Amino acid sequence: MYKEERKEIIKSALKLVKYDIVRLSAGNLSIKCGNQGQHIVITPSGMDYEEINEKDLIVLNMKDKEVVEGFRRPSVDIDALIHIYENMSEVNAIIHTHQVYATCLGVVFDKLPSVVTTLANATGGEVAVAPFSSAASLEMGKETVSNIGDKKAVVLKNHGVITVGKTMKEALYSAVYLEDAAKVFCIAMTLGKPALLTEEQTREAAEIFKTYGQEKA
Repeated sequence: MYKEERKEIIKSALKLVKYDIVRLSAGNLSIKCGNQGQHIVITPSGMDYEEINEKDLIVLNMKDKEVVEGFRRPSVDIDALIHIYENMSEVNAIIHTHQVYATCLGVVFDKLPSVVTTLANATGGEVAVAPFSSAASLEMGKETVSNIGDKKAVVLKNHGVITVGKTMKEALYSAVYLEDAAKVFCIAMTLGKPALLTEEQTREAAEIFKTYGQEKA
């Protein structure tokens, strides 16, 4: 069941490891599936990303969290993820990470400003920092929905990051480029006052990314 979605999750998880966005088993990846969006394919709880395979992923019913296929325990954040899917109908994929630089900014600041074009490209611009919510809590989903706005990422204060997308690729790009932007901002702060993109420059960068890449054959 959902073979292609399983492949996409495993491929994206390994890319997150490659780019040092996740370590060991922290966080999760999921995709909304089914002709009515009634199922979720999600990573298992507490298993290293470099060790899981497609058979370790779990398919759940969105409505009652009943396991449709799989033998592992799903991520403990399932309630938060379902809340996001149910309240953001355009979202088909979610990545949750504890990536270092973006999380650092969430400890100190209330937002990551639009500092480089790649941030605007991938997330849509300035990324908000949501109030603290703990792992395995419904509040994590509620704070994401309340604070993400029209962007594809939100930083969870003293916790981590949620990125979303119409596809897993969008959520992946948001996670990676958010971390790059956070690194740039952190380093720039040590050198002086960072110059930020204007609203117009941010909009232009976001629009350009909509036609980035190759057309599907």
